[in-house]
Amino acid sequence: MIVDGDQGITVTNDGATIVQNLEVQHQIAKLFVELSQAQDDEIGDGTTGVVVLAGGLLEEAEKLLSKGIHPIRIAEGFEKACDVAVKTLEKVSDKIDVSEKNLTNLYKTAETTLSSKIINRFRKNMAKISVDAVVSVCDWERRDVNFEHIKIEGKVGGKLE
Repeated sequence: MIVDGDQGITVTNDGATIVQNLEVQHQIAKLFVELSQAQDDEIGDGTTGVVVLAGGLLEEAEKLLSKGIHPIRIAEGFEKACDVAVKTLEKVSDKIDVSEKNLTNLYKTAETTLSSKIINRFRKNMAKISVDAVVSVCDWERRDVNFEHIKIEGKVGGKLE
């Protein structure tokens, strides 16, 4: 629950919403807010995860600094670790076919992500609605979606059944 300066109350478990409502002064905290916003703008999810990950990296960097290791060396180490992680992900990942003519994997992925949500009971229907909305504004040549073109509307008394 967040109470703003005008006594407005926001109740959420959404990391992006929480971070957006923070009034931060510290420069590192401001970077975390920007990091979270960039994650939300680019991917639309994972804002809490990137802040937790960045916080963990910062904590480890602080330990290394206290041992006298130069910041440049720490940054180089993080970059090498990133390279190793990317190579490992490339080895263990699977290529999934997704095209305008084959949306099966998108529907399955959307269903999986909706399985833990409140709407679990309606996940097949919601997966179809979600994927169809994204595909309708997808630029297949660039393999990109402008989420500004997707609008979500709630309808009072509306049902999914």
